[in-house]
Amino acid sequence: MGLLDVFNSIKVKAENFLNEKNVVTDFLAKLEEKTGIKKKIIAAGAVSLTGLYLVYGYGASLVCNLIGFVYPAYYSIKAIESLNKEDDTKWLTYWVVYGVFSLGEFFSDIFLYWFPFYYAFKCLFLLWCMAPMSWNGSQIIYNKVVRPIFLRHEATVDNMVSDISGKAMSAAENLTREVLSTLVKNKSLVTPAPPETKSLPSSSGETSSAKVAPSLPSEEQREELSVD
Repeated sequence: MGLLDVFNSIKVKAENFLNEKNVVTDFLAKLEEKTGIKKKIIAAGAVSLTGLYLVYGYGASLVCNLIGFVYPAYYSIKAIESLNKEDDTKWLTYWVVYGVFSLGEFFSDIFLYWFPFYYAFKCLFLLWCMAPMSWNGSQIIYNKVVRPIFLRHEATVDNMVSDISGKAMSAAENLTREVLSTLVKNKSLVTPAPPETKSLPSSSGETSSAKVAPSLPSEEQREELSVD
């Protein structure tokens, strides 16, 4: 497929998209009614302004990420809702490549940020990865780079993931057991002791018998009383 065929394919896809019923085409139709300019020209002008903004504008990173996310996300949802499974594989491949690219960009962004026209080239790269053509970028990168590396290390990665998941489950069980035992200990410490029982007062008979009887006067006291 030559370069002219690629442009023709992109043009056909763009025209089909503009003829669809969606939020973007509804907005372009309203602009066409108010301005009298065809929506194809409006769309082409918007694409051109976006390209210039990616080169010279502020916040080009956000615009570039939106381009690489919104369109694929929209068609990924359509692929999920459709009965055809080929488009599912296509967009799953794109998201795998997009994830690998984002991971690599995270570690190299501090250097690539100073590269002239970096976000413009990044946007072109993402457009190539989602382009509707046979030598689609995501298909080439997946088949040439991602898939061979994955197949070579698949068993090792599976064992590593299984080992990590087993250790994580064991650690979670141990942590849960320790937390429960700590809660039980704290509950036993906080629980108040039962109140002490006081003895009931003795009966009236026992109290009366416990009283001291009055003492009788002695003989000397009686004699003194009689003398008086």
